[in-house]
Amino acid sequence: MHEMSIALSIVDVVTAKAEEEHAKKINSIELEVGKVSGVEVESLKFCFSAAAKNTIAGDAALVIHEIEPAGECEECGTRFPVNFHYAKCESCGSFKTNIVSGRELLIKSIMLES
Repeated sequence: MHEMSIALSIVDVVTAKAEEEHAKKINSIELEVGKVSGVEVESLKFCFSAAAKNTIAGDAALVIHEIEPAGECEECGTRFPVNFHYAKCESCGSFKTNIVSGRELLIKSIMLES
């Protein structure tokens, strides 16, 4: 389960930032997670609660925004929704497509308390 290592990394990053800002508590953490990123959101939430326990992020609300995946055709430039890493362009039928969103795993914001 790689979600635990991701959760531990998130806790490390946000607690380091909180310490840098001399915060006493982390109230919330907002993430963006792409639907084709390979991260199971429910597992990440579960792992986060365990990883954050006994840290200044222990009571933090974890807000996760799931990002819909989209592809862009290299042939005709059309953007279209996808549900897998390989996709066929809806307009021209080309398989020369790039995933342009949906693979994100970003810490969008942290709410700190002094």
